[in-house]
Amino acid sequence: MNFTIRQEDAGDYELTEKVVQRAFVDAEYSDKREHKLVSRIRKSNAFIPELSLVAVDANEEIVGHILLSKIKIKNTEQNIESLALAPVSVLPDYQNRGIGRQLILEALKRAKELEYQSVIVLGHPEYYPKFGFRKASELEINAPFDVPDEAFMVIELKEKALQRFSGTVEYPNVFLE
Repeated sequence: MNFTIRQEDAGDYELTEKVVQRAFVDAEYSDKREHKLVSRIRKSNAFIPELSLVAVDANEEIVGHILLSKIKIKNTEQNIESLALAPVSVLPDYQNRGIGRQLILEALKRAKELEYQSVIVLGHPEYYPKFGFRKASELEINAPFDVPDEAFMVIELKEKALQRFSGTVEYPNVFLE
């Protein structure tokens, strides 16, 4: 399937939210409100327009979306900026065709180019390690809520970026609404 990935623009927002909503309609572990999270993130200081990407087919129809946004990892002495990968969405009819994979690879590449050093994801432990994610607990990075250890993962975009740092992820309030 032919598709391209580009930065989302303001004119895409409404359609992108519909894509996100449809992508999660049958998801087992979903509150079915991921599209509202995307909208809230866009209106917050956590939003990075360059890291909100869409996959478009040959007809320029949006078939997928990914969003990386700012979060912090904190401990009692300091905090560092990181990114959250949430959500990645592909329309049901287009799933299992490599679109999600390409969205993730492109988002990670662009985040690295923007000199971000790490990305956190809460996701499928069988899927995200393919991209270099590993259990965050291995780097002494903790979730701020109770989640399965194997589902809370991190990737260092800069080698050893988190080597001398441990702490707990702090999501912006827009994640918790």
